[in-house]
Amino acid sequence: MRLLSTRGEHTLTVHLPEGLAPEMVTVCAKKGARLSVVADLWHREHDSHYEWEVTFSPADVDMLSVRAVFEADGQLTIHVRRRRESNGSPPPRIRTPQ
Repeated sequence: MRLLSTRGEHTLTVHLPEGLAPEMVTVCAKKGARLSVVADLWHREHDSHYEWEVTFSPADVDMLSVRAVFEADGQLTIHVRRRRESNGSPPPRIRTPQ
């Protein structure tokens, strides 16, 4: 998963494998300014589960603004608006749970 941050928003992008449909992807905002992204290819036994957890500084983002777009080519793009007063906030941390 890649992260691009501008003054106005954080944009997270990942290209998911072929055969993955939008209903196989879950993007969930969690307590503590965290975002969970889970993708499962139900019909595969191997290389079928993908998961990321993104932690933002609570003062940095508006979690009500999270918007996910799944493209036909498998690219998932997630937009999270930044707050104006977020100067000096640490960058988001992307973690892949085991």
